[in-house]
Amino acid sequence: MTDMTAKPRRPGRPPKTARADDFDTRQALIRCGVEVLTEQGFMATGIDSILKRVGVPKGSFYHYFASKEAYGLEVLASYAEYFARRLDRWLLDDTLSPLERVAGFVQHSRVSMARYAYRRGCLVGNLGQEVGMLPEGFRDALERIFLDWQRRLCECFDAARQAGELPVHADCRELAAYFWIGWEGAVLRARLVQGDGPLNTFITGFLRGLPR
Repeated sequence: MTDMTAKPRRPGRPPKTARADDFDTRQALIRCGVEVLTEQGFMATGIDSILKRVGVPKGSFYHYFASKEAYGLEVLASYAEYFARRLDRWLLDDTLSPLERVAGFVQHSRVSMARYAYRRGCLVGNLGQEVGMLPEGFRDALERIFLDWQRRLCECFDAARQAGELPVHADCRELAAYFWIGWEGAVLRARLVQGDGPLNTFITGFLRGLPR
């Protein structure tokens, strides 16, 4: 007689469901997209190469994303979320003075770029350079991200003003916008020369030029 008593499952993770598998595959595609697009940009990246790296059949792509444009926007949103957490890690660190937080972010970025031999830049900056060739939806998404970054940095500069590191007349919004415009150019130049010289030049000049 067959024993129909259910055997207790070993402790550990619950068995994967089809929904969990779909989520894992979708996230793997997005993570791979962040890696590749930070190196190659959107227009030069073929979906086939992404699928090959992740090990997903070509016919399955549209099960997860309606189009390459939809995929690109999801990748961009994921990168923006990651970068916002990275900014908060530095700009909200109250163990440092506000301007030390900005310098800490730059130092961390220098180390990160060197880790990947300057192959990877800023995904938002990369796509911004391609914006004339991208579907129109990217333009608004990129501008929203830049404005979010400016808002976070503006709050840090406002804290610097309250701490006496910046004068009361300092325009924190203008400083934040100026920082990101210059920073994206410095990142682009660092990739070009494969070194951190442009990043150092930028932050030195930016901090030296702050209002007194």
